[in-house]
Amino acid sequence: MKIKSICYVVTLLVSLGTVSFAQTPGDVFINGDLLPNSPDLAARGNQGVGVRTLKLVHPGQVDILHTKDGKQPLYDRPLTVEIWYPATVPASKPTTVTYESVFGRANDPKRPLVPFTFMGRASRDAEPDLSAGPYPLVIVSHGYPGSRLLLTYLTENLASKGYVVVAIDHTESTYSDLAAFPSTLLNRPLDDLFVLNEMARLGAKTSKTFLAGLLNVDNTALIGYSMGGYGVLNVAGAGFSPQALKMFGQMATGSTALEPRTMDSPAYKASMDARIKAVVAFAPWGMERGVWDTNGLAGLTLPTLFVAGSKDDVSGYEKGIKAIYDGAIHADRYLLTYVNARHNVAPNPPPPASLRPGVSADDYMHYAEPAWNEHRINNINQHFVTAFLGMHLKKLDYAKYLDLPETDAAGPWTGFKPRMSVGLEMRHAKP
Repeated sequence: MKIKSICYVVTLLVSLGTVSFAQTPGDVFINGDLLPNSPDLAARGNQGVGVRTLKLVHPGQVDILHTKDGKQPLYDRPLTVEIWYPATVPASKPTTVTYESVFGRANDPKRPLVPFTFMGRASRDAEPDLSAGPYPLVIVSHGYPGSRLLLTYLTENLASKGYVVVAIDHTESTYSDLAAFPSTLLNRPLDDLFVLNEMARLGAKTSKTFLAGLLNVDNTALIGYSMGGYGVLNVAGAGFSPQALKMFGQMATGSTALEPRTMDSPAYKASMDARIKAVVAFAPWGMERGVWDTNGLAGLTLPTLFVAGSKDDVSGYEKGIKAIYDGAIHADRYLLTYVNARHNVAPNPPPPASLRPGVSADDYMHYAEPAWNEHRINNINQHFVTAFLGMHLKKLDYAKYLDLPETDAAGPWTGFKPRMSVGLEMRHAKP
C-alpha cells in the first residue's frame, strides 16, 4: 500500500508540474546536435562560437510599398543581422545562448505574434578568436516570412568550423514585420549586397568593431532559403527575366525598380561581385513564375549547391528547382534531393513551443517537413554544406563527399553509415 501511495503521489505531482528532474547539458538536444546516424561532416568543428546582434541601416532605398502614381519615395532601410564567429570562450562563460523569436505573421490576425525562445550552442558577445583568421564570410538569407534565426543549426555549425556567418532579418519580410510581397521581390538581392559591403567596412583592420580583421570578404559564400534562394541566385549572376519585371510592375503599381536586377540591364552586369565564390540555394523560389528564362539562368557561373524536396509544393521541383539546376549550364553545380520531401528542407525543426495551446497549427507546419525527420535533414545539410564550402572557400579535399552516384543503390554514399543515405539523390553537372 505504501509503495502504491508513493507512486500515486509522484504521478500526481508530475501531472501538476510540481516535480522536475535535473538535466545535465548533455541531456538537452539543441538544433544541430548530432543524431547517431549523422554523416561524417555534420559534427561541429573545434572552435568556440560567439554570437552578436548588429543593427544596420541602408540609406536612400526605394520605398516600394509607398510608390504611387509612378513616384517612388526613398527611405533609410533598417536591417538587423545576427553574426556567429569563431571565438575564445573561457570556461567561466556560458556556451549556450537563448534566442528570442516569434510565431505568427504580422499581417494575419488569424496568426497573431506569439513570442518564444529556444536554445543554441554559442556564447553571447564572446571575444573573437583571431588566431586562425581572417575567416571566410557566409551571408544567410531566410524565406518569406522568416527570420535571421531560422537556420541556427547551420550558422552555429559553420562558425565552429572557421567561418564568420551573418544572417539577415530582411525588413518587411520577417514574422514580426511582414508586409506586401513587392518589398521582398525588390530588396532581397539589394540587402545581400549591402550586407556584404557593410561586412567589408566593419571587418577592415582599421575598424573599431569586434569584426576588425576577423573576416575575409574576398572569400564569401551566399546561402539562401526559398525567397532567400531567389535573392542569392540573382546576386550570383542569374538575372531576372522580362517576365519577372512585368510581374513586379503589375504588383508594384507599374514600378520599374526591379529593372536593374534583370539580365538585360547594364547596371545588373556591373553589379557582379568577384568577392562571392560560391552559392547554396535551398528550395529557391521563382522558376515556376517565370522569374528566370534561359538567358538569365545561363548567367549563373559560380559553383552552386541546390537543395530540394522532390515534392516541393511552394517552389516546385521538376519545373522549379530542378529546372534552375538544369538551366544553369555555365555553373559547376550540384542538386541534392530529399525524395518525397516538400519545401521545408532548410529550417530548424519545429520549436517545442509550437505545440502550445493557442499557437496556430500553421506555425508548426511552417517548420515541419511531413516526410522526413527535421533533425536528420539538419545533420545532412551540415554535412553537405561543410563539404561544398570547404571545397570552394577553404580549398579542402572534400570532393569525395559530393561526387557521388545519383542514388545509393550500389551502397552507402561516402561519409554515410550503412543504410543511412537511402531517400537521397545527388546530381552533378559541370559547365
